[in-house]
Amino acid sequence: MVTRQPIVSVLGHVDHGKTTFLDRVRGSSIVAGEAGGITQHIGATEVPLDAIERVCGPLMEGRSFTVPGLLFIDTPGHRAFSTLRARGGALADIGVVVVDVQEGLMPQTEEALGILRRNETPFVVAANKIDRLHGWDPKEDTPFGASFQEQTETVQGRFQEALYALIGDLHDAGFQADRYDQITDFTKNVAIVPISALTGEGLADLLLVMTGLAQRFLEGEGQLDVDLDAPGRATVLEVKEERGFGSTLDVILYDGTLHEGDKITVGTRNDPVVTNVRALLKPKPLEEIRDPSERFNSVEEVQAASGLKISAPDIDEVVPGAPLFALSDDADEGDVQALREEIASELSADISIKDNEGIIVKADTLGSLEALAFELEEAEIPIRMARVGDISPRDIIDAETLPEPEHQVILGFGVEASQDAEDDAREAGVELITSDIVYRLIEDYEAFVESMKAERQEDARSEIAFPGKFRFLPDHAFRMRKPAIMGVRVLKGRIRQDQRVLTSQGRVVGRIQSIRLDDNTVPEAKQGEEVAIAVSGVQIGRQMEQGETYYVNIPGKDYQALGDEELTLDEQEVLNEVAEIKRENEPLWGM
Repeated sequence: MVTRQPIVSVLGHVDHGKTTFLDRVRGSSIVAGEAGGITQHIGATEVPLDAIERVCGPLMEGRSFTVPGLLFIDTPGHRAFSTLRARGGALADIGVVVVDVQEGLMPQTEEALGILRRNETPFVVAANKIDRLHGWDPKEDTPFGASFQEQTETVQGRFQEALYALIGDLHDAGFQADRYDQITDFTKNVAIVPISALTGEGLADLLLVMTGLAQRFLEGEGQLDVDLDAPGRATVLEVKEERGFGSTLDVILYDGTLHEGDKITVGTRNDPVVTNVRALLKPKPLEEIRDPSERFNSVEEVQAASGLKISAPDIDEVVPGAPLFALSDDADEGDVQALREEIASELSADISIKDNEGIIVKADTLGSLEALAFELEEAEIPIRMARVGDISPRDIIDAETLPEPEHQVILGFGVEASQDAEDDAREAGVELITSDIVYRLIEDYEAFVESMKAERQEDARSEIAFPGKFRFLPDHAFRMRKPAIMGVRVLKGRIRQDQRVLTSQGRVVGRIQSIRLDDNTVPEAKQGEEVAIAVSGVQIGRQMEQGETYYVNIPGKDYQALGDEELTLDEQEVLNEVAEIKRENEPLWGM
């Protein structure tokens, strides 16, 4: 057994500097080291221990590390973290949450923290963009402490304010945190390392803290132990078309050794497939990557941990996040079947499915699907079906058959809908909501449900007599009868065409035939509006008088139905007045 590099995933809110941070890690390591001091992998960048030691410089004095280095996942964000799975959990050993020190925690940052908490992944917070603090004097590639001492007291004060605000945000999110050099117990506190990904300030501190955490909390528990004599085990990061190779798999090899020609089994959208490795491909070192004529080196074997590209037949249906296992030379049919069953088990999403209710969710990877499902459960949004892959016509058919209109919805995370699916959805009335941000998906779905609820309430209100109170304006009798036409002001609630008129003495007189606002006929008039109404079955001066107040007549069954409606205070007041008028003659009215 040997110790592999810990796998580091970088997460954070958009524009907070994840990509700049990764670029700085690569660039600083190359500058500090000699040629070949850093290795570029598919989907990952390996920073060996000697490169870390050179970057950290004097900070390394008196410290000794045995971990071979750090393997940074190059695809930043939640997607890489969620895609990289092994043994039913997150493959990443450590997380780095990049936060703009002045903006603090943003929605995507909070999502990242939730993902890390659920997977019990240790992490550090990189408080980025300290160079953007007003008055900050940048010190290129300097440890944070040395750079901080060079700043004015005013600038130091601005930094401390931003840091305390970030510590408070993390506390509200359920984490005890402090600046890394103020922490004595890293098992109880999250380390905040101030950095500038742009200038390199604090980068040495961050690499030192991460290496220390990896050695203390991962190596000691055996989490970084790998058997290089064992068949390789990997997770698929992406499936890509590569010129000259056809379909290829970008994978992270986390255990064992993979050889050219190995027989492998890997998860697909259907049953796991068994195939053979045609070629193992690794990018050339970074100092040579600018030469586009030959992007890859073909190698005979790759040891964990590493990122690499695999060329093999019959891999078109492989899904991101799927396990990939190499078979030993003496593997028999039973061994192959056992590995296929293990892959199928790992591809089974841990999602709570409702039998007869809920929406359909789609995601680009299994890990993303589980992360989305967790957030939906937290938001109390039920799931009827959950699948990996783009939205297809089959999904539309399944959504169309769901009994509740608010569940005839497909939420898609990191996926697209085919043109046929979009056309079918429009025809079937199925709502498609897609985004690369979980919280936005949930917000959009909740807004959709609210709009449907409002529509239903409006429909219900149009079918029942709704509370309304109006005054027959003096000197506004335009026709005395057949029908009587008069000017009125709606005092509270609303009046609508075809509603009956109730006097304050409890008599039901006439029916509102039409309503005109200015020169237009309208279906209803709302509180505060002055309109002309035509009322059949009455004669002005007999059943209705100028200057008097009238109500919309509400039958007893409608009174009970209105108990389920969300009425305003004015509408409720009108309803209570109608009940008092009715109960003068019918004590049990509406009960």
